[in-house]
Amino acid sequence: MRTRFTQAYKIQAVEKALTRADTTNMAEMAESLGVGYSTLQKWIAQSRKQEFESVPRNELLSSTNMIKEKRPQDWNLEERLNMIIACGSLDEKAVSELCRKQGIYPHHVEQWKLDFVNKNTLDNKAKAQSEVKTLKNKNQTLKKELNRKEKALAEAAALLVLQKKVSAIWGNDEDNLR
Repeated sequence: MRTRFTQAYKIQAVEKALTRADTTNMAEMAESLGVGYSTLQKWIAQSRKQEFESVPRNELLSSTNMIKEKRPQDWNLEERLNMIIACGSLDEKAVSELCRKQGIYPHHVEQWKLDFVNKNTLDNKAKAQSEVKTLKNKNQTLKKELNRKEKALAEAAALLVLQKKVSAIWGNDEDNLR
C-alpha cells in the first residue's frame, strides 16, 4: 500500500526533521513520522530547492489533514474494535466504501479481527502453557520425593534382612539370657 501524503504533512515533517533534538538521528525521526528515511531525505532536498507548493499556514496547523492521512498501524485498539463492529453488519461493498472513507483497506479490518481473536486465543494458550509448566514442576517434585522414599524403604528392608541374618548366625541375646 502506497501512502499519499499532503503537501502540508510533508512540510510539517521537514520542519520536525530539521528542528529535531541532537539526540535523535534522521532515521529515528523518519520512523516516528511514519515515512521512509529516503523519502524524508527527498522531502528535505525538495524543501531546500523550494519545490513544495505554498500551503496556507492555517492548513499546516489543521489537524484534520493528519486524521485523513492516518495509517492503519496508527489506529488504537478502541478505534480498531469500533471499526470491526461497524463493518460487522455491512455487506462487502459497504465495508469497502466505509474503509475508503477512513483511509484503510478492508483487509486491514479483517486482520484486526483476526488479531483480536488470536490475542484471546494466545492468552488462553499462555494460561494453559503456564498451567502445564506448573503441573510438570509439581510432577517432577513428587517423583523426586517418591524416589527418596523408595530408597529409604529399601534401606530399611535391607537393615531388617541383615538383622535377621545376624540373629540367625549369632543368636538372639534374649536366648542367651535364659
